[in-house]
Amino acid sequence: MLQIRHSSERGFADHGWLKSWHTFSFADYYDPKQMGFRVLRVINEDRIAPGKGFDTHPHNNMEIISFVVSGQLAHRDSMGNTHIVGAGEFQAMSAGSGVTHSEFNPSQSSETHLLQIWIQPSKRGITPRYAEWKTNQKTTGPLTLIASADGRSASLIIEQDASVYLGKLASGKDAEFTPAPGRYAWIQLVSGRLNLLGQTLHAGDGASLSAEPQLELRAESDCVFLLFDLP
Repeated sequence: MLQIRHSSERGFADHGWLKSWHTFSFADYYDPKQMGFRVLRVINEDRIAPGKGFDTHPHNNMEIISFVVSGQLAHRDSMGNTHIVGAGEFQAMSAGSGVTHSEFNPSQSSETHLLQIWIQPSKRGITPRYAEWKTNQKTTGPLTLIASADGRSASLIIEQDASVYLGKLASGKDAEFTPAPGRYAWIQLVSGRLNLLGQTLHAGDGASLSAEPQLELRAESDCVFLLFDLP
C-alpha cells in the first residue's frame, strides 16, 4: 500500500532566520494523524539564513541524522566534536543518555538547506556518539547506503534496525528496491520528480509503503531522494 504525504500538507514554521517544513508533528505543529511512520519520527526540511542557527540545546534517546542539501552546517557538541558538514554530506548523532549540541550556518552570504531526521532508537541510555558520511566515500549505483544498524558498506551506525539510502537518478533512469518480508519503507523526495509505483512525487513529498514486494522508481526529471527501510 502506498500513501503520499504531499509537500503542501506539511506543517510550516517561519522564525525569520529559519524556515522549516514538518512532515510529521514537531514543536508547535501538531497533527495526531501525523506522529511519524514506524520508527521514523521526524523529517524536517530546514532553510537557515546566513550566520544563523540553533543555539546549544539538549537531546536524549534519539537517533538524529542531518543531510545537508546545499550550503554548510557547523556542528559542535558536548562530546567535543566540532565539524563543518558540506553539501551532499550527512552527520549522525546517537543522543543516547544525553548530549548537548549546536548547529549553525557558518556562511555570511549563503543559505543552508538541510533535512533533519529523527529515528527512535531500539535501546535507551546508550553512550552518545557522532559520525559523518562524506561525499568522497564510495557510492554504487542509484542507491547508496548512508546509515544502518551494523555499519555495513562504511555506513553510519544508528541504534535501530533501519537503513537509510541516498537515491540519485538522472531523468528517465530507473531503480528498484526489494524490502524484506514484513519490512516497511518511506521515501522522501528532496528534489526533482519521481514516479513511484505509477504515482508522481514532487520535491518535498513523502510516501509510506506497506506490504509492497518491490518498489519501482523512475525519474521524471533529475532527482534526489532518501529511502528508509524500516522494521
